[in-house]
Amino acid sequence: MAEKVTIATVARHARVSRQTVSNVLNSPHIVRQETRQRVEDAINALGYRANQAARQMRTGRSRLIAARIDPTRDGINGSVLDRFLHGLTETADAAGYRVLLYTATDDEREIATYDDLLGTYELDAFVLVGTKYGDPRTAWLAERDVPFVTFGRPWDALDAHPWVDVDGAAGTAGATRHLLAAGHRRIAFIGWPAGSGVGDDRRAGWRDALHEAGVDPTGLHRETEDGIAEGERLMHDLLDTVAPSAVVCASDSLALGALQAIRGVDPPVAVIGFDDTPVAAAVGLTSVSQPLGEAAARCVDLLTGVLDGDHETPTPVLLQPSLALRHTA
Repeated sequence: MAEKVTIATVARHARVSRQTVSNVLNSPHIVRQETRQRVEDAINALGYRANQAARQMRTGRSRLIAARIDPTRDGINGSVLDRFLHGLTETADAAGYRVLLYTATDDEREIATYDDLLGTYELDAFVLVGTKYGDPRTAWLAERDVPFVTFGRPWDALDAHPWVDVDGAAGTAGATRHLLAAGHRRIAFIGWPAGSGVGDDRRAGWRDALHEAGVDPTGLHRETEDGIAEGERLMHDLLDTVAPSAVVCASDSLALGALQAIRGVDPPVAVIGFDDTPVAAAVGLTSVSQPLGEAAARCVDLLTGVLDGDHETPTPVLLQPSLALRHTA
């Protein structure tokens, strides 16, 4: 009969103490990355499986966190959240957690889902995405002392709760500077209606980069709801009114619409999107890329800090995007 694999067996294999193995299983964020990796390699090599029921009784935790999956939209920007959730699931698994996915079409239904999930499962915490001004979801959870972190800033008060975000303004500013360096001056922007924290942030990066270069952005901005058809319509409007030589868009959906509108336009108009979706890569669209895997990992790090009570409010994390250059810019 094969020997039973225990924490002590893993500790001997990884050349660490039993307490270190326990820390990797229960509080991985306090273990150095090199040591944690050695223990995880030993766990995988030996096929060790922790007794989840015993662990839950000991720690008072279910090791279960919940996150929303968006309803299907245009199949383009929805993939951004899919990539984040994939990274979240992998990182949570390495930390000994499981992710429960749910869906909701609006804030009211999402809050109703919180209530239902908390009454049905022994959830440890939530990871929220898509924050906004006056977000009722975070207020509902905070009022009930339910642990959570957000992928997205609390736009009303940056110290309201733990969060991870990507600097959208830095992304569009970098895209605009790239176009300026290529000789463009009439650089337009297609974004979302004012009042969206994410949309306002991305528009501000474009505007500030033009101001820094001594370019007046007046008349070069258009706004609409997200979508390919909407991007195409506003790009036609820009071509008819201000004839830009380049355009930065708040999303890849808008940018793909802009690409459709400029077919056959001479001289060509440079187009840059945002989110670097698989569709952008497939059609050769230059796009601002978010470090979604890192964002997911940092969300899990913050969440374990919240659950372990290491900090009253863990320090928020603002990550920097990069520009995936292709032939459209």
